[in-house]
Order: sequence, then structure tokens, then C-alpha cells
Amino acid sequence: MRFLVFQHIDIEHPGIFREFWRAEGISWDAIELDAGEPIPALEAYDALVVMGGPMDVWQERAHPWLAPEKAAIRRFVRELNRPYLGICLGHQLLADALGGAVALGNSPEVGLGAVALTAAGFADPLFAGFANPVETFQWHGAEVTRLPEGAELLAGNEACAVQAFRVGLAYGLQYHVEITEETVPQWRQLPAYAASLDTALGPQRAASLAAETAARLPAFATAARRLNKNFLGIVAASRATRVE
Repeated sequence: MRFLVFQHIDIEHPGIFREFWRAEGISWDAIELDAGEPIPALEAYDALVVMGGPMDVWQERAHPWLAPEKAAIRRFVRELNRPYLGICLGHQLLADALGGAVALGNSPEVGLGAVALTAAGFADPLFAGFANPVETFQWHGAEVTRLPEGAELLAGNEACAVQAFRVGLAYGLQYHVEITEETVPQWRQLPAYAASLDTALGPQRAASLAAETAARLPAFATAARRLNKNFLGIVAASRATRVE
């Protein structure tokens, strides 16, 4: 398998998934779009994984590479019909690229929380083996407010109605499954993320987020391993269909 990864800032990368992919012998090319790296030919890849970032989907004037990125997402999902996994901004970009809508939420959702799988989510192969609700780690201010045509809602909670959705073989997850012990300390150094953290939790609780998250990392790693295994199964089935 060969994966293409879109990154929007160097500290938001595939995280723990890199460990799993190495163990599985998967090769991947990480394209740093914010640094001006060009999008390669999409046909060479079995899956597209799009990570988070501090920008918003509507900021194309400030970040001109967002427009070609959305076009690439649309082509990969709609024309090539290959598996896609979008996390946080990658989730929102999937919705926007396919005709859905994204807007700022009422307030940032940051820290530990849970999302409830819908009936469709509980039955979906990406969530095979997951308990309901799903424990998550969140860090976002914007959210999907309207699903694209043909999308299925897979998970939500009171803070954000669209926490996961699927369109064909494309999945968007608003929450972060890729986190490691480096995630919170690194992200707190980014002014935009630090501001949303303080707004969501208040300065005192914000200071304890790293410790709170560290205690849950083993459970998050187990969940990430399971989700990765499920996604690889989806990719393998897609490849088999193309080979035939």
C-alpha cells in the first residue's frame, strides 16, 4: 500500500499512525502544503490521509493552496473513488470539498470528551470493535454544519453534531486519533491553539491538559491501532476491486 498525506503545519502529522504504517510495510509521502510543496499525481496512491491545521477551510485568500487541495480531495474521492481519512481540518475539508458547509462552532471544543456513534456508525467497518460512546481527544473551533449530499452521519455529541461522517469510501473524523505524548506540549506552543485551549478550559485547567491526556494515552493508542486496522481493511478491499 502507498498513502498520500496532506499536512498543513509540521506539528500536525500522522502521529502514532506512522508507527503502525511502518510495522505494516506501508510507504507514504507527506506533502507540506503550507510550505508550498506541490500535490503529486493522485493515481499512484491507495489512500489519502489529510491532517489538521490552524487555518480554516474558507481562508483561501490567506492560504491559496487550500483551493487546489480541495480539488485534489474531490477528485480522489469522487473520480478515483479511493479511501480517504480526514482528521479535524481534514474532516472539514472533505465536507467543504464535496459541497457541505463548515463554520465556527459556538465555542472551541478542546480536551477529553466522548462522541456517540449513530446506528450507521456502529455498523460501519471503520468502527468495528469500538464501544459506544467513543472516548476522544478534541482540539477544534470550527465544525461541519451541513453534510455533503450522500453522506452518512457516523458520530456526534452535544458540543459538535458532526463528529464523524462517511461519503462512499471517504471518512471524516473531527477528533484526533493520532495523538502521542508530544501532541499537547507541541500544540500548546502554537498561539492559535493556545488561545482556543484557554477559551475552552480556562487557564488553570488548560495547564493540566497534558497530564490528563497522558493518563489516557494507552487507551487512545489502543483505539488508534484498531481504527488503523479497520481503515487498512477498507483500503485493501478497494485495491482488490481495482486489481480485478
